[in-house]
Amino acid sequence: MAKQYIYTVQASLEPSKCKIGKTNDLERRLKEYNNMTGKSKENVYRYLFACEVKNMTEVENDIKIKYSALREEKSREIYFFNSELFKQYVTFIKSHPLFVKEIFIKTEDKKEIIKIVKKTTPSLEERGLSQRDVLQKAQKANNDEFYTRYEDVEKELSMYDKKIWKDKTVFCNCDDAVDNNEKNTSAFALYFLRNFKELELKKLICTHYSGAVDLFNQGTKGYVFTKDGFKEFKDFPKGYTGSFDDPLSLKILKEEADIVCTNPPFSRAIDYWKITVESGKQFLIISNIANPVTKAYIPYFKDNKVWAGYNEIDWFLTPKKELNRAAGYWFTNIPVKDRPKYKQLKIVSLKEIPEKHKQYDDLKILLVDNCYIPNDYEKPFAVSARPILNGILEKGYKLIEENTSYIPVVNGKEKFRRVLVQRNS
Repeated sequence: MAKQYIYTVQASLEPSKCKIGKTNDLERRLKEYNNMTGKSKENVYRYLFACEVKNMTEVENDIKIKYSALREEKSREIYFFNSELFKQYVTFIKSHPLFVKEIFIKTEDKKEIIKIVKKTTPSLEERGLSQRDVLQKAQKANNDEFYTRYEDVEKELSMYDKKIWKDKTVFCNCDDAVDNNEKNTSAFALYFLRNFKELELKKLICTHYSGAVDLFNQGTKGYVFTKDGFKEFKDFPKGYTGSFDDPLSLKILKEEADIVCTNPPFSRAIDYWKITVESGKQFLIISNIANPVTKAYIPYFKDNKVWAGYNEIDWFLTPKKELNRAAGYWFTNIPVKDRPKYKQLKIVSLKEIPEKHKQYDDLKILLVDNCYIPNDYEKPFAVSARPILNGILEKGYKLIEENTSYIPVVNGKEKFRRVLVQRNS
C-alpha cells in the first residue's frame, strides 16, 4: 500500500501564505507545484513540513475545519502564514491521532522566518493594539518607502476580465522603475512586462522618481520607460522629477494613458486621488484601508466615482526588503463583478442584529458593527470602513449628503470614526 503524506508548501515570492495538502508522492507533488502553468520561474515552491499519516484525506479535512478562518476566500486552499501560525499547523498535525512520523521540516529557513516576523509582524495583541488602532494608524500613515509585493499585484489584477487591457496604454506613474534586474523593478512594471503579450497591451509607460531616496537603485534622475510593442526605451527629460504631478507626467496621463495602475505615496494620496479621478481615466490603485471613512475621500465613494477592488493588502516591503504590516486596499473605477466579500455583509432586520453589535450614541444615531446592516431601518446609521469595502453601496444603500466622516460619542466618550449610510428611498 502506498504511503500517505501531509505537507506544507510555500512559494518563494509569496511569504505571507502557504498551502497544506495531501499526496502519495512528495517528490512528484513538488514538481507539479513548480510546473504550474502561468507561474513565474522565480516563484519557486519548497516544502516547509512533511509527515507520514495513516489517512491523509481525514487529516486534511480536519485541518480544513480547524483552520477555516485562515484559508483564502477565493481558492479555499491558501493558508495565511507566519512563524507562529506555522508552529500551530505543525503542532496540530503532529498531535493528530493519525500522525505516523515527521519526514521533513525546514528548520534553517524556519529560524530565518521567525527572525523576520518577530521584528516586523508581531500580533496586534503583542503590540497592545486593537483593530481600531490599526485603522487610525492607517489614516495617519506618512511612510512612502513601501514596495508593493508582486504577488499582491498579480492577485488583484488577475481578478479582472483580460479584455479591459486589450489595446490599452497602462501608465504606472509613482516610482515604478524598470531595470534589467527584476529586483530593481517595480512589481507593477514587472507584472505588465511579463504579461504584456497575454493582456494584448498597446503600450506600457512607467516613471521613476528623482527624489533623494533611491528605492530601486536606479539613481536619482527621473526617467520615463516606454514599452511599445517590441520597442523598449528610457527617456531622461531635462528637469523631469518623475512625480505624478510633474507637467510631463500630467501630459502623459491626459494624452496617452488609458488605465493608471500603481501604489501612490500615502502622504500625497489626497493630491493623487484628485488628479487621477478627475482625469476620467480608468485606474487601479492602492491606498489606505480607512479612506472610505476619511473626509477627503468620502465624496468619491458617495458620487460613485471610486469603489473598493477585490483585495486587502496587509504586507508591504521596506527598502531593506523586510515585511512590514500596513493597512492597504485596492481602489478602482473599473467594474467589479461578483464581489466575493458581499457574503461578509449580514443584511438582516434590525431585531435580528445581536445586541452586542448595535447601540445608539448620544445623538441617538444607530451604530452597527461586524458588518451587520439593518434592512428595515429608514434613518441614517453609522458603519465602519469595512462594509463600504465589502460593497454595501452596491446593495441599495448610499452615503448621506454631509460628505464627511462621523465620530460617534457614547456616554460622553468619542468612538471609532465611521460614516453615515442610509437605505435608498
